[in-house]
Amino acid sequence: MPKNRLKGTYCLIIQLKSQQNIKIGRLGEIDFKRGYYVYVGSALNSLKSRLERHLKDDKKLFWHVDYLLNNPDANVEDVVFAVSDEKWECSLAAHISKEGSEIHAFGCSDCKCPSHLFYFQDLEGSKRICLESFEKLGLKPLDLSDLERL
Repeated sequence: MPKNRLKGTYCLIIQLKSQQNIKIGRLGEIDFKRGYYVYVGSALNSLKSRLERHLKDDKKLFWHVDYLLNNPDANVEDVVFAVSDEKWECSLAAHISKEGSEIHAFGCSDCKCPSHLFYFQDLEGSKRICLESFEKLGLKPLDLSDLERL
C-alpha cells in the first residue's frame, strides 16, 4: 500500500488552557473544563493526511473535534497513533474510558460508543493511558516524531 494511503487509529491529546463553553456542531454547547482531552479517531483512507489536517489551524469545521480545536485556547499537545488496516477506534475508546471522563456523544455519531473524547487533568495521565491502550490491543504506538516518516 502506498505510504500516503496508510490506514490507522489515533489519539489526539488536546490541551484546553481555560474553562470554556464551546458550540460543537449539532451537539450544541458543551462546558469544557481546563485540562487535557484525548480524542480517539481513525483514518481508513490516509492516516498521515488526517493527522496533518487535525494539526492545521485553518480548516473547514466538519468533525466534532474540529470545533474544539478551532477554539484559540485549545491545541494539540501530542498525537499517539498506530498503523493498521483494522479499525480499532471503538476498542481504543473503551480502554481510555476506564480512566478518563467522557464527554457524552462527542465524536461517535457513526458508532454506538458513548464517547470518543475523554477528559484528564494532566498531560502525563492522558498520554500514559493512550500508550497503554494501544499496547493492550497489540498495536505499536507511534507519536508525532514518527509522523514525518510515514
